[in-house]
Amino acid sequence: MSLPKYKYLLTYRYAEIIHDLTVEFCLRYLSDLRNLSIPLCRTVEQMTQAARSGKQNIAEGVSQQTSLKGQIRLLGIAQASIEELLADYEDFLRQRNLPIYQKNHPKITLFRQTGFHLSDLRNLSNLGSLIEKLRLLENPEDDANFLLTLCHQLSYLLSRQIKATEEKFIKEGGYSENLFKKRVRAIKRIK
Repeated sequence: MSLPKYKYLLTYRYAEIIHDLTVEFCLRYLSDLRNLSIPLCRTVEQMTQAARSGKQNIAEGVSQQTSLKGQIRLLGIAQASIEELLADYEDFLRQRNLPIYQKNHPKITLFRQTGFHLSDLRNLSNLGSLIEKLRLLENPEDDANFLLTLCHQLSYLLSRQIKATEEKFIKEGGYSENLFKKRVRAIKRIK
C-alpha cells in the first residue's frame, strides 16, 4: 500500500505536528476559557481550526492531480491559516506578559532541531503516521514559543513550496492549458 503523496511532504509533517500540539495546547492552557464567555471560547475554536486548516489544505492542495493553480491557492490558504495561528500564539504570550523568544535565543535552536527531527521521513511509519510524537513541555512560555517557532518554520517552508509550484506552473502550464494543447494537436492530426 502506498501512502498519499502529501504524507511525504515536509510541510505536511510540520502541519500535522502543529495541529496535534495545538489541540493539546488549547486543552492544557485555554480549556478554562470555554466556560468564561463566547469571545474567549472562540479563541480555542479559531486556534484549533487554523491548525487543522493548515494541515488539511496542504493535503487537499497536493492531492489535486489536475490543477497547479488550485494547488497554489490551497497552499496559500494553508500558509494564511498558519500565519493566523502564529498571531494567536504571539497574543497568548503578550496577554500573559510572557516573552516571545528572539531568533538567537538558545531554546529557539533546540526547538528548530526538535521540529526537524520529528518531521524527518525516518519518523514516518509505513502507515504514514509519525512514529515519535512530541508532548508539550508543560511550561506555557516554552510551549507557546515552541509552537511559534514551528509555525514560523512551516510558513517559511510553505512560501518555498508555493514558489516552486508557481515556477512549475510557469514552465509546464496549467491543466486546462495543457488539455487545450492536446486538443489542438488532435485536431491537426485529424485534418
